Amino acid sequence: MLDQTLTPHEIVAELDRYIIGQRQAKKAVAIALRNRYRRRLLPEEMKDEVYPKNIIMIGATGVGKTEIARRLAKIVKAPFIKVEASKFTEVGYVGRDVESMIRELLDVCVRMVKEEKLETVEERAKKRAEERLVDYLMPRRKSPSSQAQQSNSLDYWMQQASMMLNRNHAPEPKTTPEELNQREIIYQKLRRQELEDEEVEIETEAKSAPLGDLFPGTGMDQMNINMQEMLGGMMPKKTRKMKVKVAEARKILTAEEAAKLVENESVEEEAIRRVEQNGIVFLDEIDKIAGGSSHGGPDVSRGGVQRDILPIVEGTTVVTKYGPVKTDHILFIAAGAFHVSKPSDLIPELQGRFPIRVELESLGKDDLKRILIEPHNSLVKQYTALLETEGLHIEFTEEALDYITEVSARVNTKTENIGARRLYTIMEKVLEDLLFDTVYLEEETFVIDQKYVAERLQAIVEDEDLSRYIL
Repeated sequence: MLDQTLTPHEIVAELDRYIIGQRQAKKAVAIALRNRYRRRLLPEEMKDEVYPKNIIMIGATGVGKTEIARRLAKIVKAPFIKVEASKFTEVGYVGRDVESMIRELLDVCVRMVKEEKLETVEERAKKRAEERLVDYLMPRRKSPSSQAQQSNSLDYWMQQASMMLNRNHAPEPKTTPEELNQREIIYQKLRRQELEDEEVEIETEAKSAPLGDLFPGTGMDQMNINMQEMLGGMMPKKTRKMKVKVAEARKILTAEEAAKLVENESVEEEAIRRVEQNGIVFLDEIDKIAGGSSHGGPDVSRGGVQRDILPIVEGTTVVTKYGPVKTDHILFIAAGAFHVSKPSDLIPELQGRFPIRVELESLGKDDLKRILIEPHNSLVKQYTALLETEGLHIEFTEEALDYITEVSARVNTKTENIGARRLYTIMEKVLEDLLFDTVYLEEETFVIDQKYVAERLQAIVEDEDLSRYIL
């Protein structure tokens, strides 16, 4: 959640660690996030009247549109989803409906909240898992595991009914002091991790796939009624046995016990609240659904998709399997290259719901060089770290880096301009031999200079048909 000390300047500074340039776009998203914090401080009667100012990012592929939105969500730990507008079809056509983006956003948030709550109960879950492990390693005369196994049979239920009718049935045998002492010894060994390599047979709950996963696209994921929960009280839970080492059993049982300690209802309520107040939807390829549809053909539903997206962005209630979700205060960030169409080709109502428009700058040679070396996750740092895992340290000379960025910029100019993504293909070509022969090299340090780079890229530089070498 956004901390009140995280000012727009600090948000931009954090984005600068991963994204070079694009100052205007960073400012726009930083202001949008800060306004969310300001809105929470307003009186209740005014809070609901302040709506997010949605943003359209305009720029060619590879200039940082998606990365800005993704990093933004990570900074504030907000529910985030990236969807392509071109995948949606209007109601009446076969394909995804626009409401599915909200359902997917809520699914992401439910997993996020559940992971957070699982961390808070981890210690309790570990203790309970160890107690179960003791039962499996030294079963009681009437262990919980055997009782659970019997509970799946008709004989067990008939036995329970008979015992209730016969009030004089014999009591369960009690654990003797010797057994308690042995169990304590096993428990202490488990705590000291002395039995990690021992094999043990454990019993866990067998999980079945949700109906929506078995029949995707049929609308069953939209059902507000969970059939498994309805039948859960009527049907005994299925279990399965497996033989694993104690170390693996500990992980399996800890995860199972942690899931029991987390209340699904509270998780779902918190997830819905977060989505409604902090959710971010990145709607990519918005330019693909811009323009009229009077010419007919396969794009006949473009205008229909825009009309379907409009109420979601305006604010509506979407029914999900976890409950209704209001979209009034979800932040929508749309993006597109707009080479063929332009933002004004969108229907006027949808344009009005994206009042902030930011045009991202194309990347030149200097920008590409900065992207190559400066970000926290730059390609030079990534490849250096990868090769160091096998004992090879690589160093790039300044001239080599200049040559790589020069070739990248030249290829972008002569072929399709894919922005910073061109660096991935060029760097992979330069380091191809090193990555292939790392384990056979005797050197501990390898210097990559301009000559080495030029030799690897010679075919690309000399051949006019660059598409044969660079996709």
